[in-house]
Amino acid sequence: MTPRPLRLTVNGRAVELVDVPASERLLDTLRWRLRSKGTKEGCRTGGCGACTVLVDGRTCLSCLTLTHEVDGTEVTTIEVGPEDAVVTRVRTAFEEAGALQCGYCTPGFVMALAGLLRERGTSATREELLEGVGGNLCRCTGYVAIVRAIESLRSGGP
Repeated sequence: MTPRPLRLTVNGRAVELVDVPASERLLDTLRWRLRSKGTKEGCRTGGCGACTVLVDGRTCLSCLTLTHEVDGTEVTTIEVGPEDAVVTRVRTAFEEAGALQCGYCTPGFVMALAGLLRERGTSATREELLEGVGGNLCRCTGYVAIVRAIESLRSGGP
């Protein structure tokens, strides 16, 4: 019996995947099968947040999620285009605040904040936004520029 293909939408594009092992992580599917290298592999244990994506608009650690678990969902990565106003707004805030440095952690931070902003909208407090990125680690910036980007989102910036 041939297994049925997995179907999902990635950044607005319908994708059909065949022969995906039951143990394959969404992170690996995105990076190796779909060649979406924007989602980063950090710790592979859910401790750094570099692999954060949105699944049906909610934040998800792709290193802890099996691809089979997201069958039939919509996955949004840092590579989504300008049609996604929320992700674009967060990306712009990071750029304008200089919160990029090496950039390895940036996709995870951006997607975590985009997920929170989708959930809470403009009513999200500074504390909620900071808590929303609490699981994301940065080894370069010292977080000052990242906090500046978060504050600009809260104040109605970008």
